[in-house]
Amino acid sequence: MKNLALGCLLSALVALVATPAAAQLELPAPSPSAKVMQRVGVTDISIDYSSPGVKGRKIWGDVVPFDKPWRTGANAATKITFSRDVTFGGKAVPAGTYSIVTLPSQKGWKVMLNKELGLWATPAPYVASNDVATVAATTTEIPSRERLTFIFSNTTDDATSLDLEWEKLRVSVPIQVDSAAHAKANIQAAVDGWSRMLANAARYMADTQKDLPGALKQADASVAVQSNWYNQWIRADILGRMGNYAEARKSAQAAWDLGQKDKNFFFRDQVSKALADWKNK
Repeated sequence: MKNLALGCLLSALVALVATPAAAQLELPAPSPSAKVMQRVGVTDISIDYSSPGVKGRKIWGDVVPFDKPWRTGANAATKITFSRDVTFGGKAVPAGTYSIVTLPSQKGWKVMLNKELGLWATPAPYVASNDVATVAATTTEIPSRERLTFIFSNTTDDATSLDLEWEKLRVSVPIQVDSAAHAKANIQAAVDGWSRMLANAARYMADTQKDLPGALKQADASVAVQSNWYNQWIRADILGRMGNYAEARKSAQAAWDLGQKDKNFFFRDQVSKALADWKNK
């Protein structure tokens, strides 16, 4: 009877282990994953990491040895992503994703950004020559924090501080961004896009719908947003089809002059021919 009961219990356990529910069993992780993101001006900065706990241990100089490269968290290497170029601790860093490596020391901390994203995962050891930036960090004593945590503090339109806090220590690195230049580039891109869209609309209306007056309005609007060789040529072509050669020549000349500054002046031959054809009209 006992053997029968034991057999039934074993069968039940085997069935449980084989079920999808058992395979998807979730339990608290020793070092749970975490992510923090901060927008600085128009630049997004995010950090993916695993957050170990103190758990009554001596952290600095023991769990985390001094004077040895550290993954700055648990499990896989901690990663930081910049959506645009930044200045990290005074060092220029291109947009992209990097591993955060730190060198804890009683004499002062260093923080490195490394191009290798698989650090501490075989076979990807830390290699200093892959660092894109090595900077000194400031350290501050803080009230006890059980889990390692990354925080962005003192954020403005142009800067933030990246702070690592664990046990009773805060490690900080300043990050700067050129928000004014980024905003200017965004504005210019929006202007270019709007101007191009209106010029394409003018070309479509002229070529497909044969609506020359309507097309001219769109071409004029495009030039008003931003004059360039493309919309000036679209305008010239429309005016030429309408028989207004005097105005067509002016726009074609403007297209020609502006096109000399652009290596992608792909209507060069058409503009040159139009200027020659309309010269005496």
